Parts: sequence; C-alpha cells; structure tokens
Amino acid sequence: MNREQISRLAHANHPIAAPLHDTSVRHLLDSAVPRGDTRVLDLGCGGGEWLLRALAAYPELRAEGVDVSRSALDHAREAARAIGVHERLTLHHQEAELFAAAAEFDLVISVGARHAFGGLLPTLAATRDHLAPGGRVLIGEGFWADRPSAEAVEMLGDLSDLPTTLDLVATDGWTPVQAHISTREELDAYEWSWTGSLASWALDHPNDPDAAQALAAAAEHRTEWLRGYRDSFGFVCLVLRPTPR
Repeated sequence: MNREQISRLAHANHPIAAPLHDTSVRHLLDSAVPRGDTRVLDLGCGGGEWLLRALAAYPELRAEGVDVSRSALDHAREAARAIGVHERLTLHHQEAELFAAAAEFDLVISVGARHAFGGLLPTLAATRDHLAPGGRVLIGEGFWADRPSAEAVEMLGDLSDLPTTLDLVATDGWTPVQAHISTREELDAYEWSWTGSLASWALDHPNDPDAAQALAAAAEHRTEWLRGYRDSFGFVCLVLRPTPR
C-alpha cells in the first residue's frame, strides 16, 4: 500500500485534505470568489473537493485542476459528473509546478500542496504566474502555534510562527483580505478522522493483504500527532491579493 492509497482511505470521511469544517470552506470560497463567472485554478487539486464545492455554489463558475495523481483526478471527474458540474471542470494530469495554462485565472487555490513547490514562497510564486489582473489567491499554510519539538520539525518541516508567516507573505508582495485560522476542534477533528477512517478500513477488511499495514499506519500517525505536534501545530488559510507596487 503506497502513500496515495493510504491518503485516499484516510480522507474517506474528510474529503477536504485540510483541518477545516465545511462552514469554514464555504466562508473562504465566498471570500475568494470575486464574482459568479470566476475562472478558478487549483494547483495540487487532489480529488477536486475545493473545485467541486465552488462549481456547485456558483453556476457560472468554470474551474481547472492540476494533480499528479491519476486516481484522484478520476475521482474528481466521477464526482463532478454525479453532481452535474462536469462540463465546467477541466482536469490536468501533470505536476503542478510545471503546469502552463492557456489563460489566466481570477482565483488560484493551493491548499495542502506546499510540498509540490518546496515551501510557501515558491507556492505563491507559482500562483502569481497564473493570476489574472485583480485576481485572488487562496492558500493554506501550516505554522507553529507554540515552540515545536525537534521531532515535530522533522515531521512537518521548518515552518514559521503566524506573525512571521504573514510578514513573509507581505514582503513577497501580497495583501491578506480574508483568512481563517483552524480551531482546535477543526485540527483535532481532522486528525481523528484521518486516523479513524484508515483504521476502520483495516478493521472492516481483515482479510485484505494491506489491512495490517493500514492499521499500523493509522497507529503511527496517531502517535506522531498526539506526542509530536498536536500542541504546537496550527493551520491558516489566507485569501490574498497582489499588493500594488
């Protein structure tokens, strides 16, 4: 069982791959979509959940998504067809950092895909390349809400605290116009869903050759979360506009 399969099972009951409740996702989209006929791009779209929700909420909106996972894109296509928005959705099987669009977009999303670009600032640089004049970016970024342990840094990377993160964004030429800091409830709900969904699959399929590995992966992740980064990790989603120079 590879990481993609584990992630798919772990997100079965929490399709937004970030610590956000559905109401928070809708609030962010309402803040980020400038008008009904917006063109939206999601870099690292996975199963397309952000795009599917935007398409369902705005009947004139058109969307494109980019991801390296063919199975995730297949899921996005099937889900789009099931809710009747497939004609307004275009998906690209490609590395997000190499994607060259034929047009600019009014909103560029990249939540939970910083690894594809190598960090916050490279992610912002990639979104800027696709942004139409007057457009907005919706980006998700982890931060240290408290001093992390060495183990937490090793697991999650060299993140900054929230004020430093916002300073980096401002220095890079962006102005936040809306944001959402994930609550403790959202953070915990996401982790319990991740570990619980994966463990439940393993327990429901005891004869599957991957069951033992899935159960072990759920237990390992739960330990890393509870003993490693639960008390120090935070997550913020920012709606950004380019700062006039």
